[in-house]
Amino acid sequence: MKKLLLIFTVICSLLAVVSCQEEELDLKNPNALTTDQFWVTPNDAELGVNSIYAMFYKDGLWARWMYFRLDLTSDEGFSTSPWIELADWTRFNYINYNFWEGNAVTWRDSYKAIFRANQVLANVPEIEFEDEARKQSIIAEAKFLRALHYYYAGLLWENIPMVLEPSTPDALPQQVSQEEVFAQVEQDLNDAFTDLPMQWDAENVGRPTKGAVKAMLAKVYMQQHRWSEAKTALDFLVIGEGANYSLVDNYKDNFTDINENNSESVFEIQFGDQRRGGTGEGQDASVSNTRAQFFAPRGIGWSDGQARFWLVNAFKQEETVTGGIDPRLQHSLFYPSLFEDFGDRTYGREWEWGEDEAWFRKGARDYKRDNEDYFSGVNWRLIRYADILLRYAEVLNELDMTSEAYQYVDMVRERANMPPLAEAYPEIGNDQDRFLDRLKIERVLELSGESVRWEDLKRWGDLDDQASVDEIAERDPDFNNFEIGKNIRMPIPQVEVENNPNLEQNPQY
Repeated sequence: MKKLLLIFTVICSLLAVVSCQEEELDLKNPNALTTDQFWVTPNDAELGVNSIYAMFYKDGLWARWMYFRLDLTSDEGFSTSPWIELADWTRFNYINYNFWEGNAVTWRDSYKAIFRANQVLANVPEIEFEDEARKQSIIAEAKFLRALHYYYAGLLWENIPMVLEPSTPDALPQQVSQEEVFAQVEQDLNDAFTDLPMQWDAENVGRPTKGAVKAMLAKVYMQQHRWSEAKTALDFLVIGEGANYSLVDNYKDNFTDINENNSESVFEIQFGDQRRGGTGEGQDASVSNTRAQFFAPRGIGWSDGQARFWLVNAFKQEETVTGGIDPRLQHSLFYPSLFEDFGDRTYGREWEWGEDEAWFRKGARDYKRDNEDYFSGVNWRLIRYADILLRYAEVLNELDMTSEAYQYVDMVRERANMPPLAEAYPEIGNDQDRFLDRLKIERVLELSGESVRWEDLKRWGDLDDQASVDEIAERDPDFNNFEIGKNIRMPIPQVEVENNPNLEQNPQY
C-alpha cells in the first residue's frame, strides 16, 4: 500500500550523529539530536527502522543505478548512451573505479542502508516497549533489510567489508569473502524469521514477511549451490505453511500501479510519485523510481539502457496452445512489431524504429496514468511467486527430482497459455542438463528485465569458462570484453581501498 510511503521519514540529524566526534555528543542542540537523545521511545524505533526503507529510494540502489548493474550488465541489456563512461560500465570497460554512477554511489548507498540497520539493531533492544512483539518485529525488519543489502553487495563485489555495528568515521572494517558475507545474510534472515508475521495489515504492506525471508534464504542458498537447504526454504513458500501465494491471472498486473501488492508479490518495493524532490535527505525527498526515465525509448526518456533483441526472438520460438505469440512479450518489451503482433503501441505512439531494436517495458511509465513524468510510482516487484516456482523447479532438478519439477514450470507456462513442458519438449525427459537448459529459457521468458539475470548467470556457472562466455557473446557482444575470473565481480571503488588498509582490490583489477 502507498500509505507505507508516508511513514518512511528520513531522520537526517540521526544519520549524521554517529559521524560526530565524541565531545560533540555532549551538545544539546534541539535541531541536531544525538544518539542518547534520540533512541529513547518506541516511536524513535519506528522512525529508525523506517529510515532503512528510505534507502530503496536512493540513486545508488533501487531508484536508479541498481538496474544498470543487474539488467544492463547481463546479456539481457546494454547501453548506447552518449555518456561513454556510463555505457562502458555495462560492457565491462571499468577504467575509473571511482566512477560515481557506475560504482561508487551503489557502494555508498548499500553501506548507508547497512549503517541504518545497524543503528536499529544496536539501539532498539535498550528501548522499553509496552508492545514487546512490536519491538521484536522492528529488530527483525532491520535484520531482513541488512541481509538484503548485504546479499546484493556480496553479489556485485563479493569481497567486501563486514560492518555489524554503527560505524564511526575512523573505522577500518575488515574485508571478508563472499562466502562470509552470505553466511551473515543467512544468519540475519534466520534470526528475522521468528519475529516477522505471515502478512501485515493494510497500513504496513511492504514490510517483509516470513515468506520474504524464506525467498531471500532460497536466493542465498542457491547462489552457493546448497540445494537441499534451498529446497527447505522454498518448501515453505510452495507446499508448506507459507504457501499462500498464487499467480495473478493477468501477467500485466505485475507491472502496473493498479494491482500492486497482489497475491503474486513476495517482496515489493513501495514506490510513489507524491513527492518529486531529489534523492537527498530532506522531507521532500523523492519516493519514486527513475528507471523508466533512463530506460525509455528515444523521445520519451534518456535512453541510457535498452534490451537485446535476442529476447524478442526468444519469445517467438514457441507458439501458445492456440497458435499465438507468447503474451508475455507484449508486457516485457517495446519492439518494432509490437503493434503488428498485439495491436499495442510504444507509449501509445507511432514509432520510428531502428533495426533489431528493443527496450524494456517492465518498469516503464506507460502503465501509469500520468506516463510522461520523470518519476514513476509503479512498485518494483523484487521477488514474485513466478520466480519462486521456477526456482523450486531448478532446485528439484538439481536434487535429481526432475520428474517432480515439471509441474512448477507448467504453472508458470499455463498462465501464458503455453502447453505443458513435457508435451512441448518431450526430448528433455528426466535429463537434468536438458531440463536446466530449458529452464534457463523459461526464466528469461517469465522474468526478463526484472533484475535476476545477473545472479542467474553467476549461479549457473555461465561466467566461469571461456566457452560459455563466448556463447553469451554471440547474443550480447559486450561479453567479448568479459575477462574470466575478473569481471564476475565489480572493482571496489579505489578510494575505499586507498583509505582502508584492511581492503584489497578485487582480483585482476
